[in-house]
Amino acid sequence: MKYMLMVLGKQEDYAAMGGAAVEGGTAWSEADLKAMYAHMEAINNDLAEAGELIDAAGLASPRLARLVTADADGTPVVSDGPYGEAKEVLAGYWIVDVADFARAAEIAARAYLCPVPEGSPAYPVVVQPINEGPTVEA
Repeated sequence: MKYMLMVLGKQEDYAAMGGAAVEGGTAWSEADLKAMYAHMEAINNDLAEAGELIDAAGLASPRLARLVTADADGTPVVSDGPYGEAKEVLAGYWIVDVADFARAAEIAARAYLCPVPEGSPAYPVVVQPINEGPTVEA
């Protein structure tokens, strides 16, 4: 089964990772970033070696995101970031093809245990099945 594992974060987390002191968090050092990247790279490598990795990426700062709709004639209408009221945003993801939810949950738990500086929040991981058929479950 295919699953999307989504790591959640906040705009403030990106600032902290850039070295800024933020409310409710700790400024990250270069060593902190290296530890995070090494942790994520190890997950990616293990998933690729097991043949379970379809795709994975960390996303750029949410302040760079744009909301796109269309006017009546189909012309794109672009607005600044879609996250004005959101408390959490998608910070990165994996798409995996694994035997079952239990395996997807193991991977999510490993991602959740990513090292962060003391005082920084942990980053929750949402596990959602990918619908592979023509029907949508309610």
